[in-house]
Amino acid sequence: VCLSLLAAATPLMAAQTASERFEALAARYLDEMPALSPVTATRLGDHRFDAELDRITPEARAAEVAFYRGVLEELAAIERDALPRAAKVDAGLLEHEARYAIWRLEELRDWAWNPLIYTGLAGGALYNLMAREFAPVEDRVTAAISRLEALPRFLAEVRATLEPERVPPVHAETAIAQNPGVLTIIDAMVLPASEALDDDTRRRLEAAVDGARAAIEQHQIWLEETLLPAAAGDFRLGRELFERKLAFALDSPLGRAEVRERAEREYQRVRGEMYEVARTVYAERYPYTQFPDTPTEHFKQAVIRSALEVAYDALPERGEIVEVVKRQLAQTTAFVREKNLVRVPEEPIEIIVMPEFQRGIAVAYLDPPGPLDKGQKTFYAVAPLPEDWTEEQVESFLREYNLYSLQDLTIHEAMPGHYLQLAHANEYPSVLRSVLSSGPFIEGWAVYAERLMIEEGYLDGDPLMRLINLKWYLRGVVNAILDQAIHVDGMTRDEAMRLMVEGAFQEESEAAGKWTRAQLTSAQLSTYFV
Repeated sequence: VCLSLLAAATPLMAAQTASERFEALAARYLDEMPALSPVTATRLGDHRFDAELDRITPEARAAEVAFYRGVLEELAAIERDALPRAAKVDAGLLEHEARYAIWRLEELRDWAWNPLIYTGLAGGALYNLMAREFAPVEDRVTAAISRLEALPRFLAEVRATLEPERVPPVHAETAIAQNPGVLTIIDAMVLPASEALDDDTRRRLEAAVDGARAAIEQHQIWLEETLLPAAAGDFRLGRELFERKLAFALDSPLGRAEVRERAEREYQRVRGEMYEVARTVYAERYPYTQFPDTPTEHFKQAVIRSALEVAYDALPERGEIVEVVKRQLAQTTAFVREKNLVRVPEEPIEIIVMPEFQRGIAVAYLDPPGPLDKGQKTFYAVAPLPEDWTEEQVESFLREYNLYSLQDLTIHEAMPGHYLQLAHANEYPSVLRSVLSSGPFIEGWAVYAERLMIEEGYLDGDPLMRLINLKWYLRGVVNAILDQAIHVDGMTRDEAMRLMVEGAFQEESEAAGKWTRAQLTSAQLSTYFV
């Protein structure tokens, strides 16, 4: 792929302008990059490779490195200053993407120690085919059959690639929980579509499913009996790797130390603002209270906690969270339209229960259609409460995700947060810009959207809504502190829990989940604040 890209480019360079050469490079990148990962191609909306499944081999990784080195070589030959402003931005994004890809493959080498890469690929291989109606169902099921037939080979390559002694135990445990989710997709999404198939294709599907089930069960045994007992890796990246990854994740002049300094300063400011809002709530309930001119931190803590308890009186029922979020999405959408804050996209959005193979990292996420798929659904996925949770765990979760918090979550994930921003981004004329999106911009917009709705008077200026919004923003600030404190400074679980529970007023279940997420990921938690 790298050689074909360079060979196509070289004879034309002298005759083309910088803009023409960059446009040609961008077009070739979009044409050739998806072949590196068929599962990613399907997610992006490029359906040329729907019947193929990624290769997890040294040769495949070498081909990917060669491809991105070719991109960098050709970019270096283009006079960047001669490009129009929009093309300069795209060129910068493309260079950044290429350097990040090479660094991950050659330096971070997470392909050798992170099994969640592969649970995500295995589940996404089928889910991305079946979740959206981008083609007739029989075509999508036929592609799924081909991927099911390739799944035993794929999982065998995964086992040959992972180095158990480098895998952190928490990653192995999460992979063990996620792997059976592929079976759920087969049963819930692939097999029900078999009615659209002719007899021969249906028999082929049945054989492919039998082979895939056996391969998934074999892989589960390996995960439990071989990988987990041998897993001895440190989930902490350490200073050098974390700082490099953070620089790539942020694509910002802000370094780790400056992010930390700003976050700690903002942490104090936001807690102060929470106290001022909490005072109004407290005074309404206890009108004869006299507040000291210079309250101690203990006094502020008590007043904030007391006001939050009022918000925690408004709890959803355990089984109705998805229905509550549906009503709130209609409410937030109506408010955005009424205030004419920003044009509301027409793309369909559906609230779903989070697929099993994606659980264990976040409570909710937004799954937009790929930038190459037009008019397809966006999914706002919400994780169900685990069946084995105790009543105390359930209560802790519902207090954290009270009705006010669910409003903030819906603003962030959907309207006018991720759903709205990504739908607008996919309308931009440069497809390359949509494919090479910015994580800090995506998360930053959603955090901004939360504040915007409060400033515009959402829920009639309810101070409890404002207090919960500040609590959510404080969560984002603390995320940036936790991210580097855990991976660089060796912050312990107790220290992290104290910061989240006492410092950021999070419930025990939320803080415990964030501790797990911080172990499983790195650098992404900083994007909300930055």
